[in-house]
Amino acid sequence: MSVVREALLPPQPAPPDIARRWTRARIAGHLLMTFWVTAGVAMVWWLIGAWNIDFVERYLPRYLEGLQTTLTLVAISIVLGAGLSLPLAFMRMSDNRLIGAIAYGYVYFFRGTPLLAQLFLIYYGFGTFRAELEAVGLWWFFRDAWNCALFAFTLNTAAYQAEILRGAIESVRPGQWEAGSALGLRPIQTFRKIVMPQAMIVALRPYGNEIILMIKGSAVVALITVFDLMAVTRRAFSNTFDFQTYIWAAVFYLVIVETVRILWNRLEKRLTRHLER
Repeated sequence: MSVVREALLPPQPAPPDIARRWTRARIAGHLLMTFWVTAGVAMVWWLIGAWNIDFVERYLPRYLEGLQTTLTLVAISIVLGAGLSLPLAFMRMSDNRLIGAIAYGYVYFFRGTPLLAQLFLIYYGFGTFRAELEAVGLWWFFRDAWNCALFAFTLNTAAYQAEILRGAIESVRPGQWEAGSALGLRPIQTFRKIVMPQAMIVALRPYGNEIILMIKGSAVVALITVFDLMAVTRRAFSNTFDFQTYIWAAVFYLVIVETVRILWNRLEKRLTRHLER
């Protein structure tokens, strides 16, 4: 019998640091970052110098009201779109060609056309059918610009969320379904307890991106008389002709997006802490 000996290797020195070369791409990146930092500092300095207490006292409450309208519209449409996206995702994965074609056509249309065009089609398009809508009792809904915006946003984000959810579900390996069957679980139980939790981890980051895109895209509702943050900004500019009104609007949007990004990163880190090594 051969004797197996375990020999410990002596400690080795740490590998030397590799000097990073100043390539063209690296130089261009540093110059671009320097430009944006300088521009940001200059904008903050200019805003401090152009501070107008009368403007703030007059328009800050209106900005906050518009901000509340924007956040409410996005939040409700995201929740309603999430509820609509679940059956759409199952329809997209259906073996029935007719059901799959209907879902594919829906997703293809709302992902392939601009949100502004969809908003105009619903706001102005349904207005041409006022008599028919009054006959079926739906005119009360479509005569309100807020309802039309909510309807358009819900249909739009449902198409994107359906594709996010479908891709996440299909990314789960078939062995998970087999494992659930081996444990005696019914398909619905396997989906709810095994497949869906894994799929949601995959879909978490795309969902965060969709929320951010909806927040920025919500500015289009100002064109149909919904007084969101951008509509308030346009009115403030028409009264003052001071372009810093748009700068303040950009600051508000930037703060919202950055807040969502930070909260979503913490949520993702919390839910995926068992995957960290």
